[in-house]
Amino acid sequence: MVEKCDSCHVGLKLKDTRKRRLVEAVPVIAKTVIYHCPRGRCPKCKKIFPSSVPSLPKNLYGNSLISQAAILHYIHGMTIGKCLGIFGPQVNSGALIDCFHRLGKIAEKVKAPLIAEYRKSTARHADETGWRTDGHSGYAWLFCTSMIPIFEFRNTRSSRVAREILGDEKLKCVLNVDRYGGYNKMPVNLQYCYAHLLREVEKLEKEFPENVEINHFVSEFSVLLAKAMKLRGRDITNTQYYAEAKEIKSQMALILRGDWKHSGIQRMQLIFHTKKHRLYHWVKDRNIHADNNRAERELRPTVIARKVSFGSQSDAGAKTRSSIMTLLHTVKKRLKDKSIEQWLADALNTISKNPEINIATLIPSH
Repeated sequence: MVEKCDSCHVGLKLKDTRKRRLVEAVPVIAKTVIYHCPRGRCPKCKKIFPSSVPSLPKNLYGNSLISQAAILHYIHGMTIGKCLGIFGPQVNSGALIDCFHRLGKIAEKVKAPLIAEYRKSTARHADETGWRTDGHSGYAWLFCTSMIPIFEFRNTRSSRVAREILGDEKLKCVLNVDRYGGYNKMPVNLQYCYAHLLREVEKLEKEFPENVEINHFVSEFSVLLAKAMKLRGRDITNTQYYAEAKEIKSQMALILRGDWKHSGIQRMQLIFHTKKHRLYHWVKDRNIHADNNRAERELRPTVIARKVSFGSQSDAGAKTRSSIMTLLHTVKKRLKDKSIEQWLADALNTISKNPEINIATLIPSH
């Protein structure tokens, strides 16, 4: 409040108080909370029954703090150092990482039921990107549907990682992938990503801008690839969808049958002629995407985290990241009535009271 009148230069007297609403940020600082925990004792057998606090066993930090830290680190991609800067001096990196490892062991229980659900899904996607662990090159794998993301951080790009998720028995429906050969022997039908193919087609024009044949091919074929990818999202009936999908396929086949002379175009012809069984599932089933954009979009935060944190510090850290990210990103897709941070805190409070509860049973249904 101003102390003096700017005209009379005398001190002001309080006239009244008015409310002024303002939205403001409140710093998130960790503080020590003392819980007074009553203990009961059976008068007959003398057995002692302690009361519970909102914390996992042997944890220095409460479930609310762990939830906030896990969301910041594994969802928003903040480094451990930035998390410590937010919570203040009461929190240290070693104890917080220990909490994450304990949370990872709890979250690991969601993998098996999610993998079983993934194998039964109608439309599946898979992709991988680079990820370093303990300074060594490795890969971040993602197997996802509209309601399931399964993350695996491994030191290899071997097909055995995909085999662990997909299993050995023949699966129905289709898996959307790029043309990485590690998926070729999987027990599932493959749909190659048109977005990757479109980039290859457009690259021809950039490499040979003066070539008339290239310009003609790219101008026609790239339009059809784009139409195929956009078709599923259009507000049309199934009858219209399948009619237009069939027409796009016919136009693509007509162009690919042309007597093209350039080796770059011939390479595209070879892909579509030899891999025909992996290129047109979207024509027969509207549930199947013509691209693998879902997996690429869902891997993007991991790519950003890689640039910020430079990967995992150890194999144990990579395993913990796999489990926690699978849990949190699955819940994020399915939550409707509360924040993911509140859900995780509530779930950990429930497990604190009854450690036998499997966190997989607390994941929202879809």
